[in-house]
Amino acid sequence: MDILTQMAKTYAGKNPTSCVPLAQSGSHRRYYRFTFEDGNTLIGAYNDDVAENKAFFEYTRFFAAQQLNVPTLLAVYEDEKHYLLNDLGKQTLYDRLCEIRTNNDDFHEIMIFYKKVVAALPQFQMTAKKGLDMSVAYPRAAFDRQSMQWDLNYFKYYYLKMMYIPFNEQLLEDDYQRFMDYLLSVDDDYFLYRDFQSRNIMVYQDDVWFIDYQGGRKGALQYDIASLLYDAKADLSPEIREELLECYMDNLAQYIPVDRKQFKAYFNAFSLIRIMQAMGAYGYRGYFERKTHFLQSVPYAIRNMRYLLQHNALPDGLPELQQVLQTVVDSYVEPVKENSDKLTVTVQSFSYKKGLPEDNSGNGGGFVFDCRALPNPGREKRYATFTGKDDCVIAYLQQYKEVEIFENHVCALVDMSVDNYLERKFTHLTVNFGCTGGQHRSVYFAEQTAAHLREKYPQIVVEVGHRERD
Repeated sequence: MDILTQMAKTYAGKNPTSCVPLAQSGSHRRYYRFTFEDGNTLIGAYNDDVAENKAFFEYTRFFAAQQLNVPTLLAVYEDEKHYLLNDLGKQTLYDRLCEIRTNNDDFHEIMIFYKKVVAALPQFQMTAKKGLDMSVAYPRAAFDRQSMQWDLNYFKYYYLKMMYIPFNEQLLEDDYQRFMDYLLSVDDDYFLYRDFQSRNIMVYQDDVWFIDYQGGRKGALQYDIASLLYDAKADLSPEIREELLECYMDNLAQYIPVDRKQFKAYFNAFSLIRIMQAMGAYGYRGYFERKTHFLQSVPYAIRNMRYLLQHNALPDGLPELQQVLQTVVDSYVEPVKENSDKLTVTVQSFSYKKGLPEDNSGNGGGFVFDCRALPNPGREKRYATFTGKDDCVIAYLQQYKEVEIFENHVCALVDMSVDNYLERKFTHLTVNFGCTGGQHRSVYFAEQTAAHLREKYPQIVVEVGHRERD
């Protein structure tokens, strides 16, 4: 933070007035938004993987020279781990898509942006033939057999095995090799963005801008358009996907001849391997790293896989792989959500000693209230075996005026959000209370707040959890 703050000060010629960390996604990179007194902002980034950073720096400079819409690299620190970028705002293409669906707005608006995206994609892909230095590609120079093997094994070990999908490992491996032979039989001398999906596209100044391409390498044209159109939670309809695919091929035809029938056959196969890779990631992030909001994408990925199998996306001669994928589709049972259309408020207690709680909703935001400035019953031995749910601890806390004041302020703030979320038809809000041990004060306030919400808002769902106690 000291280095990034100094870089921001040096670049702007003045001290920033605030620095806000941005939510992390699947990577370990950290981003911060610096704001200055005049309202201008910039983004500070830290990543200790220098090789990955060098790929990002090289690609960014080259893409900018090609007049593609990418961030401006403002400054790079001498260790090549810290750098500054211009701020492309807060709204991704996925955010705009969700906003339009929530408000039942005209879907034509989002199609304008998607068509800008599919017009820009061939321009990125052709940079591999225009002098882009692919020697910095990270972690592989190409989406080759080794890269595909990694993705297929990711699916095998972090989805199939974790979901107890039966398969013959040798037969599946044989089919993997034949599947890769097919995918590698198409021209792959193009820039492959690798993670070309709606969360890596910003909507800024009424245009689309592209981020997170540091994993780019050489590969086939079909992969990135498959990533975009089968982006799980974007949940594009088959009709929309077909329209955008045709639009993409129209734009691609400005650069190279396009055999549309052949292109679509490979597109379907690359869509499958992309979905398999994504499902491996959902399994790894969701089941192994316990970032359960990644699992929210599984139903969408299953539906996409089902559609592709129904349309014969898998090449002939892959019986074990065909059977495995069909089993994945047939065995998945979507959870019943009786209150899916209602606002759910998740209230949780936790201990600061064990870190901040995760937001498993995938929405970010919500409240984290620090109870450590309040009187602590944990300092008295007589309360050692009790929690904030027990009458003796409740009586202890309620004798203090500051506890009442704190509780009133909390309820006022949370009520303001609940009222707003109900009006906007949002479906989730998190409210967290932290104290030293996660036993007394945080538990008390979680229980009291939940009771208050249930009484005032009978139309919402209130879920309570105590991370350390549970």
